[in-house]
Amino acid sequence: MLNNPAARRMASGLIEPPARLLLRMHVSPDAVTVFGTVGAVVSALACFPSGRFGLGVLLIAIFALSDLIDGTMARMQGTSGPWGNFLDATLDRVADGAIFGGLLMWGVVQGDAGTAAAATLALVTGQVTSYAKARAEAVGATANVGIAERAERLIIALVAAFLTGLGVPYVLPAALWIIGGLGVVTIVQRMVEVRRQLRP
Repeated sequence: MLNNPAARRMASGLIEPPARLLLRMHVSPDAVTVFGTVGAVVSALACFPSGRFGLGVLLIAIFALSDLIDGTMARMQGTSGPWGNFLDATLDRVADGAIFGGLLMWGVVQGDAGTAAAATLALVTGQVTSYAKARAEAVGATANVGIAERAERLIIALVAAFLTGLGVPYVLPAALWIIGGLGVVTIVQRMVEVRRQLRP
């Protein structure tokens, strides 16, 4: 998300001070990763099913900062490596599941079958998108293609949830259907790409 050099410098200036402080307090990057995930999961499941979207989105955004801080801490500590990447990617799936699961539960509570179905599609395609990439790498290929990466899916979902909390109608199911549709396209793109690479 931070491909612009100026944006990277700004983010670095904001993230490095708390990262240094946590390291001085002997907090590990892994602990920050777990803390952020637990916070996001609890926030999503406590707020979204009851329709407290504004609070839920705010809390998730705060806990999402750990996703930047833990990597910065690992680089400062010189401990960046496969384990941290594995832990971060695995817990990202947990957080995603809680966010879309919370939106699914809201649809069920409201008796809104359309929103529930859209959230289910978004949840499943999001998980399969990540799984397809992991399996591609396991068989010696890469699957870095697709129009719906994790960041885009979450931004669309959280903005839609926030607007729903402000009383804007129809935006949440529409956003979830879009996310689900983009997820289906991304899965197909990754399958085609891996098939191209592995074709005899």
